[in-house]
Amino acid sequence: MKQKRWNIEPGIFFPALLIFAAVSLLLFWGGDALYSFLSALLAQITARFGWLYLWIYIVNFVFLGWLAFSKYGRIKFGKADEKPEYSNFSWTCMVFTTGIDASIMIMTLFEPVQYVSAPPFGLQPFSPEAYDYAHMYGQFHRGPSAWTMYIPATIAIAYTLYVKHTDTTRISNACAPASRRLCRHKWMRNLLDVVIVFGIMGGIGASIGLEIPVISRIFHQITGVADTLGLKFAMLAVLLALFGSSVYLGLEKGMKWLSSATVYITLGLLAVTLLWGPTSYLIDSETNSIGLLVSNFVRMSTYTDPNLASGFPQNWTIFYWGWWLAYMPVMGLFVARISRGRTIRQVICGQVLWGSVGCMTVFGIMGGYALYIQKTGIADLAGILETQGQEAAIAAVIGTLPLPQIMLVVYLISCFVFLATTISSSAFILSSMTSRRLTGYEAPARWNRLLWSVVFMLFSAGIMVVGGLETIKLVCVLAGFPLIAVVIVLMRAIVRMVKENGSPGTAAAQAAPHSAEEAPPV
Repeated sequence: MKQKRWNIEPGIFFPALLIFAAVSLLLFWGGDALYSFLSALLAQITARFGWLYLWIYIVNFVFLGWLAFSKYGRIKFGKADEKPEYSNFSWTCMVFTTGIDASIMIMTLFEPVQYVSAPPFGLQPFSPEAYDYAHMYGQFHRGPSAWTMYIPATIAIAYTLYVKHTDTTRISNACAPASRRLCRHKWMRNLLDVVIVFGIMGGIGASIGLEIPVISRIFHQITGVADTLGLKFAMLAVLLALFGSSVYLGLEKGMKWLSSATVYITLGLLAVTLLWGPTSYLIDSETNSIGLLVSNFVRMSTYTDPNLASGFPQNWTIFYWGWWLAYMPVMGLFVARISRGRTIRQVICGQVLWGSVGCMTVFGIMGGYALYIQKTGIADLAGILETQGQEAAIAAVIGTLPLPQIMLVVYLISCFVFLATTISSSAFILSSMTSRRLTGYEAPARWNRLLWSVVFMLFSAGIMVVGGLETIKLVCVLAGFPLIAVVIVLMRAIVRMVKENGSPGTAAAQAAPHSAEEAPPV
C-alpha cells in the first residue's frame, strides 16, 4: 500500500487524543471515587437498558441474514473481474485473530468454571445441567450473534471504498447515506467519529487490561520474577516493541505474518490439550453443546432474568455484547480493508461461519478441559478463582498439561502474539480514521500508527491501576452503549446504498454474478 506521510484530520485526530489523555488521567488518579461512580452508572445502564443490548443483536442478526441471501448479496466490493486481495486462508486468519485477541486464550480457562459456580436459568451450582450449560454458554457469547455485530461497519466501509470509490475510511462517511444532515454537516460526522473512538478505546483497553495481568502472572510462574505492577508495565513496553514493529512493517507484512503465526501456535496448543486430555469427554461435551446452543439460541438471545434476578445476563451476556459493540469499528474498518474483491455474501458468511467455528473450537477444547479438571477434582479451580484470582486459575490449568513449563512458555507466546495482532490492527484503524483523505489503496502514515500504539499502552496502564475483572466489564458495557445508535445508522445507510446502486441492471449488482465462488472462504 502507498504510504501517506502527513495527512491527519484535525477535527478528529486532536479530540481523539484528548479523550484518551483525559480518560487515562482519570483512571490513574480517580481512585475509589471514580470506581464507585462508574459502578453505579454501570448498574443503572444494565438495569434500565440491558434489553436494548439484546435487541440490537437480534435486529442485526435478522438484517444481515436478509442482506446476505437477497439479491444484494451478489454485490462485489470492486470490479467485476477483480480477484480477492488476500487468499481465503490469510483472510480467515486475519479476521479470526483480530476479532478475538488473547481473551479467547484467557477467558476460556476460567470463565466456564464461573458459569458452573453460578449458572443461568436457576440451575443448581455444580450440577450435571450446570456443567452442560457452562460448556455451551461461552460458545453462545462468541458465536454467530457476536460475529454478526462486526459486519455492518464492514459492509458500509467496503461498499463506500470499493463500489462507490470514495476516498475515505471513516465510518461516519459510510453512515452519511442514512441521513441528509450527516451528508451536509461535517461537524456531525466528526462527532460520530469521536463516539466511535470512545468505543474503540474501551474495547482495546479492556483487552489489554485483562490480558497483561495474566501474561505477567505466567511470566512470574516461569521465571520467579515478582508479579508486581512494575512487571506489568514492563510487559506493556515489550508488547509495544512487538506490535510497534508490526505496525512499522505495514499491514501486508506485519499483520499477515502475525495472524498466520497466531493460528499455528493456537492450533498446536489445542492439539496437545485435546490429545493429552480427556479426548472422548471433550468431543462428547462439544457435541452436546452444539445441540444445546441450537435449541436454546432464542432463549439465550432474549434472556434478561427479570424475576429470579440472578444477574447472570447482566454480568456476562450484556458484558460481552458491549465488548463486541466496542470492537465493531475496529473489526469493520479492518475487514473492509482486506475484503476487496469479495462479495457481500462472502464477507457475511465467511465472518459468521469461520469466526464462530474458530471460537467454538477453542472454547470447546480449552473450556471443556478446565471443566473436566474441576469436575474430577484434579484442581479446585472454583476455589482458586475465589481466593487467588483468574491468573492463578489459568496457571493451574496449564500446569496440568504435559511438560508444564514448556506449555506455559507456549501459552505466554500465544497470548503475546494474539494481543500484538489485535493492537497492531487497532492502531492501523485509528490512524486511518484520523487521516484526512485515504483510499482503500493507501495506508496511513507510520508515525500516526506508532503514536496510537503508545496511546493504547498509556490507557491500558490506567485500567490496570484500577484492576479487576469487574473493571473490565464496566469499561466494555459503557464503551459499547453509544455504539448501539451507530449500528442502527449503519444498517439504514447500507439499505440506502445497496438499493440505490445495487438494484438489478446497475453496475454494482452486475459486478459479481451468482456462482459457486460465493461460498464462504475455506
